Amino acid sequence: MTNIKWLEKGDLLKVIAPSGTLREFTNFERGLEIWKSRGYRVELSPGFDDRWGYLAGSDENRIRQLADALKDPNCSGILCVRGGFGSTRLLEKSQLENPQNSQLPTPDSHPPKWLIGYSDITALLWNYEKLGIWGVHGPLLTGIAGEPDWSIDRLFDCVEGRPLQPLSGKGWGGGKATGRLFPANLTVASHLIGTPYQPDLTGVILALEDVSEAPYRVDRMLTQWRMAGVFAGVRGIALGRFSRCQIDASIPSFSIEEVLQERLGDLNIPVVSDLPFGHDGVNAALPVGIEATLDAESGLLICG
Repeated sequence: MTNIKWLEKGDLLKVIAPSGTLREFTNFERGLEIWKSRGYRVELSPGFDDRWGYLAGSDENRIRQLADALKDPNCSGILCVRGGFGSTRLLEKSQLENPQNSQLPTPDSHPPKWLIGYSDITALLWNYEKLGIWGVHGPLLTGIAGEPDWSIDRLFDCVEGRPLQPLSGKGWGGGKATGRLFPANLTVASHLIGTPYQPDLTGVILALEDVSEAPYRVDRMLTQWRMAGVFAGVRGIALGRFSRCQIDASIPSFSIEEVLQERLGDLNIPVVSDLPFGHDGVNAALPVGIEATLDAESGLLICG
């Protein structure tokens, strides 16, 4: 993230729904008010509240929202409504890997925009270079009102250029590592592996979270990462919240903590767990692509 233009009061932000259809209307309205109360102009993209099954309208509708926001010279940032599923369909339809045929503007055709979201929005955040965005893995419009004050302040610090406080978790040992920070929902990121939309993860600090995935499914995903050689160049792993990932006690299973320890603990890289980001709790904002340091001795993730 170089030559960043920080957001300022009065900037225009566009609201898009690239994934699941809007269901949390009260929380959505509260989220809009938080951004407006900070001095931003917020504009709803036409079709943001459409519905096509579980998606926020057709692929064409959702691509159009993203393309229009990227091309708009007056737009400084893009706020995503919610997660769910759908952003990977946009990557498939938009053909980002083939700029001549892409339905989205090339990065050199528009000034970079901020794009804020997480969960299913991982697919867009991980393609920030192809899209021409500065990404923030942080609260969605339907979730920001549930954040504590310090987390909301952190999000605005992130996009307005103020220093970010380190996040504290549980260090597994293994020393320190520095690299570009790539936050992600594990499930969404796993479905980018082996596609043209899997970024080069050499030299990065991964920051992973997930929700409602049974331990065996997390095991299956991490085993795929191992077999695909994805961890080979990774310098460190920061683990956020893996919520609702336990199963009924009557079913034989490892705990989610045991799965993470067994699948990641032998990689010989720094790992820090129990960091305050992800679903069902505090979701501390994490800039995408910035230089970060992971200290697995003191249990700290330091951004910038």
